[in-house]
Parts: sequence; structure tokens; C-alpha cells
Amino acid sequence: MEYVVLNNGLKMPKLGLGVYQITDEFECRNTVESALDIGYRLIDTAQAYHNEKFVGDAIKQSNIPREELFITTKLWLADTGYKSTIKAFENSLKKLGLDYLDLYLIHQPIGDYYGSWKAMEELYEQGLIKAIGVANFMPDRLMDLICNNRILPAIDQVEVNPFCQRQIDEIMMKEKNVQMQSWGPFAEGRNNIFQNEVLQKIADKYQKSIAQIILRWLLQRNIVCIPKSVRIERLKENFNVFDFKLSNEDMNLISTLDTKKSCFFSHYDPKIIEWLCSMK
Repeated sequence: MEYVVLNNGLKMPKLGLGVYQITDEFECRNTVESALDIGYRLIDTAQAYHNEKFVGDAIKQSNIPREELFITTKLWLADTGYKSTIKAFENSLKKLGLDYLDLYLIHQPIGDYYGSWKAMEELYEQGLIKAIGVANFMPDRLMDLICNNRILPAIDQVEVNPFCQRQIDEIMMKEKNVQMQSWGPFAEGRNNIFQNEVLQKIADKYQKSIAQIILRWLLQRNIVCIPKSVRIERLKENFNVFDFKLSNEDMNLISTLDTKKSCFFSHYDPKIIEWLCSMK
């Protein structure tokens, strides 16, 4: 496993498992248990995924020492605000069956996230969270949060994949010592990513899959990634990315795939924000 060190000194695995859209209890528990058996130690869930309890059950079943695990969950926008955040955090912790979280993120830059950040700062200082951060914060919102609060976000979890590479965001985060984390590294299969000729050519060169090439590309950019799969063979494949390294030439070749656009939606689009707000 490779690691990053966050801005507060916390060590974090660079590769983990995301459990978005795994809402069936048996499937979620089985997936997390299988991932932990393979060697995954970073598990990323969220209040909005409705599977925190299933993840917690799998963690308990594994009997892996707590200090070896790195567990992330996220605050949904319906619970932003100081008091609501504390209550939501306590509920998430209870569902996960844990005494503390390694990382707690504000899921969307919507609502009273300033009140939420104040609550998270206090929970962090109480030792109930090892690191606090955000998700889906575009550079302007991230900079605003940085400039007007005491504690620097440790993470910004954003969409990063070969078609949406976030290179400008990456520069800003490095300057401010905020770790970039990728959700949707495979773009959920969009734009025919698994049939892409450039990626396939590179995959053939290293005798790896396109998925493995994408993950290696992210790791070499020092970006934490949390690919999701419910298939054991894919979990193993995604984890088997530490025995090779892409050349600078191949890294640069992948950079040519960047469209500089989201494969999903833009947080700069007022209609998207209105849609997200309707989900409170």
C-alpha cells in the first residue's frame, strides 16, 4: 500500500473502497468484508448512501484492529448547520459502531456548511474525528472556506478521472496543502472509458487492465482514489496496482484525454444546485 500524509500529520491509504450505490445489506457487508480480506483498509461511505450500518457490521465482523482502518463518512446537505451536524455525526458514528472517525467530510457545498465546519472543528479538537474535510467543493468555495476558518480542510474529494482531470484544482490544492481525493475514477463507465483506444494501448503495454492503468495514473499524481466494485475479482484487480509504474510518456499521453468538463454535472450550474437543494 502507498500512503499520503495529510496536513495534520495523519497517514492515509492512497487506495480504498467506495460503497456508493451499494444499498443491499448482504451485498454491502459481503463487499466490505471481501475488501478487508484482500487488504483494503480505507473504506469510504456517506450518510446519503444509506449503508453506514452495513459497513459498520462488516468492520466489526472483520476483527481488524481499529487503528489499522481508515473510515470516512460524509455529512449530507439536509443536516448542515452547527446543531444538525453534531446530531448527524453522532448518528453516523452509532451506525458505524465506532468510537471515532478517521475522516468526516461535508458532502456538498450547499446549505449552512459554515455552521457545519464550526461543529466539525470542535469534534476534531475533541478527538472524535482524526481529520475533517469537504467533498465537491470547487476551487472558489474551497478557498472561501480556507480563508475564513481556523482549521484547514485535510481533503477535498472531487470527481477526477481521465476525462475530468482537475489539473487547475490540483495546483490550488497543493499550494494550500489540501489533499485531493478522487471519486468516480472510472467515470462510472461513461464516454466508453473501458473501450478507450489510448487507455487500451497503455494497458496492453503493461499487461494490465484499463481500470488498473487509471488507478495507477491517479496514484502517481498523488491522488487518493476509492474505486467501487461489488465483484471480488474486480476488488482484487483494483488492489493489484502497486507492482508497476507508468512512464512519464504514458502519464502525459493520458493527460491528452482531459475534456476539462465533468462526466456528470457541474456545481457551477444553477439548475444542478437547485436540484441538489431539492434533496434536503
